[in-house]
Amino acid sequence: MDARNPRTHRKMEASRIIPATPPVVGKIRRGDCVSVMSEWETECVDAIYADPPYNASRAGVSLPNNKTGGAYYKINEAWDSFQGDDYVQFTYKWIGQAARVLKRGGSLFISCSMHNIGEVIIAAKEMQLKQNNIIVWRKTNAMPSIAKRTFTYTTEYTCWFVKGTGWVFNYHDIKKYNPQKTKDGKPKQMPDFVELPIVQGRERVRGDNGNRALHPAQKPEKLIEVLLAATTKLGDIVLDPFMGTGTTAIVAEKLNRKWIGIEMESIYVSAAEKRICAARK
Repeated sequence: MDARNPRTHRKMEASRIIPATPPVVGKIRRGDCVSVMSEWETECVDAIYADPPYNASRAGVSLPNNKTGGAYYKINEAWDSFQGDDYVQFTYKWIGQAARVLKRGGSLFISCSMHNIGEVIIAAKEMQLKQNNIIVWRKTNAMPSIAKRTFTYTTEYTCWFVKGTGWVFNYHDIKKYNPQKTKDGKPKQMPDFVELPIVQGRERVRGDNGNRALHPAQKPEKLIEVLLAATTKLGDIVLDPFMGTGTTAIVAEKLNRKWIGIEMESIYVSAAEKRICAARK
């Protein structure tokens, strides 16, 4: 078999004997998400929100005194840097396990950018997941184009996939998240377009010096709230395989959903646990 072929990896994963171990709810498990999910029983979570590495790291750019959009630090992390075909294989592996642990009728959300949206969509379709939408997040305080040789990057995307049929979509409830109204002032359908600023202020988790953002890719709570409020029910179990600083857990508890987290970096696990405890007070 060709080990470099993503389809071969999928068949190999499917042929493995999967132990029937339920995941622990309300806890962050430190480790590689592929290895951790491979320990779990099949179809054990109701929904998944994932914000994986984008493979966008390049030479670091730091503009701590930037006046537009706040301090700016380009992603330049070891966990976001892959060589050659490694990123494709990584994407197939984690999406394969995510598809396996997701229940029938469940939703999988994957945040991405222009750097990795192609790999994400192709891998998810290989896993027999149906794509419902691509939700566009326009950053209202995006960083201007420094080089002045491209259009300004103002958007990121969240691909919404479902497993099988019968997925949840709280059509009427989600209308409240749309700031636009009909001509007669009634709630309007929620579009696949969300305008939110890059995380700042109290919501931004800071490093030890209190200035630089601890996690360069922290997502707004409101963005994840829109996704989970639209596609989950009270008491559902939401998995985040790249938990970062704990935003998914905080939003899940706010919406009275259960959650499970996986995170490789100990510094993020520690920050997330502190943040979750603080949000409960």
